[in-house]
Amino acid sequence: MAVDSALSSPLGPPACEKDAKALQLIEEMTKNADLRQEKVLAEILTRNAHTEYLKRYKLNGATDRATFKSKLPIITYEDLQPEIQRIANGDRSAILSAHPISEFLTSSGTSAGERKLMPTIQEELDRRQLLYSFLMPVMNLYVPGLDKGKGLYFLFVKSETRTPGGLLARPVLTSYYKSDHFKTRPYDPYNVYTSPNEAILCADSFQSMYSQMLCGLLERDQVLRVGAVFASGLLRAIRFLQLNWKQLAQDIEMGCLNSKVTDPSIRECMGKILKSDPELGEFIRGECSKENWEGIITRIWPNTKYLDVIVTGAMAQYIPTLDYYSGGLPMACTMYASSECYFGLNLNPMCKPSEVSYTIMPNMAYFEFLPHEPNSAGFATLDSPPKLVDLVDVEVGKEYELVITTYAGLCRYRVGDILRVTGFHNSAPQFHFVRRKNVLLSIDSDKTDEAELQKAMENASQLLREYNTSVVEYTSYADTKTIPGHYVIYWELLVKDSANSPPSEVLNQCCLAMEESLNSVYRQGRVADNSIGPLEIRVVKNGTFEELMDYAISRGASINQYKVPRCVNFTPIMELLDSRVISTHFSPALPHWTPERRR
Repeated sequence: MAVDSALSSPLGPPACEKDAKALQLIEEMTKNADLRQEKVLAEILTRNAHTEYLKRYKLNGATDRATFKSKLPIITYEDLQPEIQRIANGDRSAILSAHPISEFLTSSGTSAGERKLMPTIQEELDRRQLLYSFLMPVMNLYVPGLDKGKGLYFLFVKSETRTPGGLLARPVLTSYYKSDHFKTRPYDPYNVYTSPNEAILCADSFQSMYSQMLCGLLERDQVLRVGAVFASGLLRAIRFLQLNWKQLAQDIEMGCLNSKVTDPSIRECMGKILKSDPELGEFIRGECSKENWEGIITRIWPNTKYLDVIVTGAMAQYIPTLDYYSGGLPMACTMYASSECYFGLNLNPMCKPSEVSYTIMPNMAYFEFLPHEPNSAGFATLDSPPKLVDLVDVEVGKEYELVITTYAGLCRYRVGDILRVTGFHNSAPQFHFVRRKNVLLSIDSDKTDEAELQKAMENASQLLREYNTSVVEYTSYADTKTIPGHYVIYWELLVKDSANSPPSEVLNQCCLAMEESLNSVYRQGRVADNSIGPLEIRVVKNGTFEELMDYAISRGASINQYKVPRCVNFTPIMELLDSRVISTHFSPALPHWTPERRR
């Protein structure tokens, strides 16, 4: 389609007129970022002026930045918990937002072992949809011809529950996939998936994955991009293919769906798609039966141009494995979002994963930035509030913690993401995601911090008491070489009576005791999502952690300030630890988990 040159964008020549308008909107928003931010804040404060929260701080209808910053504190989730609990319990008064809270989005960050409940309002779906609508116009600038095929995306809904007051509580992507914005989305040749809605919306993870994989295999020649939300999700799909290719090939050969898929809507849908194709079945059997799975993605889906997965932050640990299975395909990280708010998009999606930067879209929320000093607590009080920086005033090269004010009623809320400024697109800054604040271990959407790991370790070590044994020292790492990945904990034990040392079964139970102590997001990954493998304890020889200290000091660490790292990922240190392992133990069962909230 010819595109009017007047609609062309500085980002590049758009693929079609619809793309041109989307790119033009990105340009307009980023050119006037500060004005847009001022307007967003005024809108939020005007509409929520009569809420309990803003009245408490005597804003008195003011909408200017100076008054807002002088009167409202910077807060964390714990500060908001009483208000959120009231809403969850059924209080419908204007507590945080003048608009009714439509549901809670469950954050993968945790509080007291539970997912955080993030309030949202109906119109947020429109804002999220707008950001989604920018993704393909930007991608089309870099990868031509995406309207000539389909995307093989492994998309899943997760368990949802209701609060005591009857509001739904579910992950943000589950909310989106179950919305009419997704289910009745208009046809767009640039955005066609192989997975039917029936497969995506099936809550049973096996049936959903099986039918999505089957559809992807049936349409292998049409697949131009392969993706999942997180890198870990795409690797789980590859592992699923390794375990189930024989049955999948048989289904294709026979034109008959596996009897394990019992969901009526999937069976009806697949009945229209699945036809006998012995040649394709034989091809899949031939490729998957080979011992070497290097490049399996491009061997089965030969027209794949890129992988669409998040490989920033904790997901960067999966890049080498994805490279192996894809034969080195580019990896596109397209957008930056969370349960609290959608933030922005990557305007150069085909860059190297290590160079990914997201441009913040100033219409999504009001953004402030807390300069990040790694050694300071950084908690704000009304007496001595830290100096926050506005969106357009951040400095290239500096790190900040993201603070947001949203239409749904979060005011000056610390998200916990640490970002580094890499540049600007017009007047809107671009950020590299550095990490989640205080997160020690992560495999999928789980986030375990040092305090939680310490508590789990203490609970597990109780089982050693009757053997007069204690844990002298410990550290950990997230092992992503296995699929799914799993937590590895190194223990150095002090056994006071060698004739009564703890047997292997007890150490296995210690693994399970640790898992029982970890948060509900971790336990859901273990039990319902199969996204995390059994926790492993590796017992090391006595003196191992002294050797670790000697090694650190030999590399310049101060003997007076040395602390045992509670998480390690530096190869020489891990090699040292692994060379001292005397026994390994795994969790013998699944930890307890149910979708219901505890309160």
